[in-house]
Amino acid sequence: MHKGQHLLVDCREVPRQLCVNDQLLLDTLAEATRNNGATVISQMRYQFGADSPPGCTAIVMLDESHCSVHTYADAGLVAFDFFTCGDTSPVAIWEEVRDKLGIKNATLRNVSRFDSALPDVPLAAAEAASRSLR
Repeated sequence: MHKGQHLLVDCREVPRQLCVNDQLLLDTLAEATRNNGATVISQMRYQFGADSPPGCTAIVMLDESHCSVHTYADAGLVAFDFFTCGDTSPVAIWEEVRDKLGIKNATLRNVSRFDSALPDVPLAAAEAASRSLR
């Protein structure tokens, strides 16, 4: 009973100016999901910093599930979450986001939902394997 792919991406050494740019992150997620065949049904963003460490969060709700990002600007960390059902590839969405934002240091975990979990995969191996996931 396979019900979609869930790609978790942890990024390190991300420039602070990107970690606090909630509008750019939201726009990039929305554009990448549309470009890869997903249907955006809602989107929202929020900037942290008043009562918490600086950063932001953004989510794009999809007919096929969701894509989200959460940042930790002081640490240069960004966590992406790409969960899609049907023919929409979360890896293809990630690759477009990665390329547009210039992210260089990331680790990926791909989980087949409601099926057995796949093992963690380093970025270089995931990029090679991503072509076979589409």
